[in-house]
Formats: sequence, C-alpha cells, structure tokens
Amino acid sequence: MILTDQQILDCMEKGSIKVEPFRRESLGTNSYDVHLGKTLAVYKDSVLDAKSHNKIENFEIPAEGYVLTPDNFYLGVTEEYTETLAHVPFLEGKSSVGRLGIDIHATAGKGDVGFCNYWTLEISVKKPVRVYAGMPIGQLIYFETKGEIINPYNKKSSAKYNEVKPLPVESMMWKNSF
Repeated sequence: MILTDQQILDCMEKGSIKVEPFRRESLGTNSYDVHLGKTLAVYKDSVLDAKSHNKIENFEIPAEGYVLTPDNFYLGVTEEYTETLAHVPFLEGKSSVGRLGIDIHATAGKGDVGFCNYWTLEISVKKPVRVYAGMPIGQLIYFETKGEIINPYNKKSSAKYNEVKPLPVESMMWKNSF
C-alpha cells in the first residue's frame, strides 16, 4: 500500500520518514517531490569496467543552467537528504521531467528500508535539455512493508552507499565478488 500525504506527514512526525529540507508545497497526494542538487558528475573514462572503480568528475550547475546531451551519461543528486526507516521508498521521475526527455534512473528507483542519504540520480536525456539546480526532478513514493525488518540498509555491513554526502556517487559494483 502506498502512503498518502497525511500518512507521510504522520510518519515524519514519528520520525520514521525524514526529508531535509522539507517543503510543504512539495508534498503531493501520495508522494513527495525532490529537487535536483547543485552537483552533477560524469565518468572520466569512456569505457566503464564493472570490476574496476570507475572514477567520476563532479561539477556544479551554473546559475544559467547546464545543457545535458544524449551522448553523455550523468550522475546527479537530490537536494534533499532522506531517511526511510519503516517503508520502502521508490524514486520516480516527474511527468514534466519525462516530457522533456529526461530519465532520472536507469534501474535504481527502489530504495531499501533503512536508506538514509541523498539519492544519486542516473540521468540520461533523449534530446539536449537545459537543467537547473533546485528544479523539481522526481518524486518519492513510500510503500508499507509487511513483516519484521531483520537487516535495514543503514545497519548492513555490506551496504555500499551508506557514506552520507550531498554529491553524486559512482557505481560501487567493483566491491562485489563475481
């Protein structure tokens, strides 16, 4: 079951959901709008290797915006830090963003119970499009869980994305054994 606006507010009051900064106007009927942070990143190498630590270069979006191009893949970050301690958060693109040809995640739209961090966005575009820091970029939808949580993400020793920082984070696939 998806949480409604009132349920999201109730969970925030109880502390099981946190969004910082919180903007009341970003609360939808059954979602919360998140915004594009000021930092984007691109991979340094043109060929990525799943078994290697692929390095990224961060840069800030200037006040006049930044043009994303279809020939590149970008990592972005949400302006909001979130904590979701009892629900499964899903990050989806906003329809207005999709209608500009912007995809905000390649495969990683679902978070885990216990995810406490900024969201890294996996951004690709269909046409060149100018984006701006602070623009609405996606929406968080919260699903109820059924049953006890044994191993929340923020307590897992194997969790690869627990370091809190308001910057895009590159793939940590190289930390897996395969």
